[in-house]
Amino acid sequence: MMKQIYAFESIPDYENYKDEIDLLNKKLKTYKELLINQFELIELPKSIVWTSSKNAITVFSQVPVPAYTNRETIYMSPSVSEWKAFYLSQLDGEELEHNDEIQYINNYFQSLTIDDVFCILAHELTHHIELFPDEFEEERHNSIWFEEGMCEYLSQRMTLTEHRYTELRKIKNLMIKIFKPKYGDFSLDDFGIGSYNQTSLASIMLNYWRSTAAIHFLVECRNEGDVKKVFSKYEEWHEKGRQQPLTEYFGVEKF
Repeated sequence: MMKQIYAFESIPDYENYKDEIDLLNKKLKTYKELLINQFELIELPKSIVWTSSKNAITVFSQVPVPAYTNRETIYMSPSVSEWKAFYLSQLDGEELEHNDEIQYINNYFQSLTIDDVFCILAHELTHHIELFPDEFEEERHNSIWFEEGMCEYLSQRMTLTEHRYTELRKIKNLMIKIFKPKYGDFSLDDFGIGSYNQTSLASIMLNYWRSTAAIHFLVECRNEGDVKKVFSKYEEWHEKGRQQPLTEYFGVEKF
């Protein structure tokens, strides 16, 4: 059982988050069982540290995303309002009033609910399945896009309604269209630890949007929705010594 640790600066702060934490924990129980039964979740992290978005990115880490995991602990802001602010900040100062696509994205993020926040928590737990051979302590390279994209895909595909998942895909594709010309002039294989040193949040998150699009394509267009086949091919690539770039191995260089 994962311990629940509360890292807030006052009791009133904790009380403000309590209902959202309770809802997220209820949802996590069901998703955890799915990962155990279908995706080789064997060793759980020891704890979840619930904290504010500000503490997550300034006290516990310098990475500007208020949810992340290591081998022992998931750190997470449970706040719907804080996640709305985070996602809206990805828009990178684009002029909302003069761009219908940006306004559409803005409206979507304004509509976020606890279900969308749960996808983030589920993403962090998915990192712990045994189907990813890379270890947390390693300087991960040349396949981080696969793990991050798959964590995004599973956490969203397995928990959101069909309508909400379709809407989210549309939003991500728009974000890629808007920001890839600005920040995405590199292969997904170059997505690595150093990618988090960028100054623009949109440039960091673009890696996730592109990775998720590639995984969706692999699972639903290339393998008829069979995610296990995609994992099997990934394991093949790993066992053969990673002799070619993973995007080339899968034929997804265009992403």
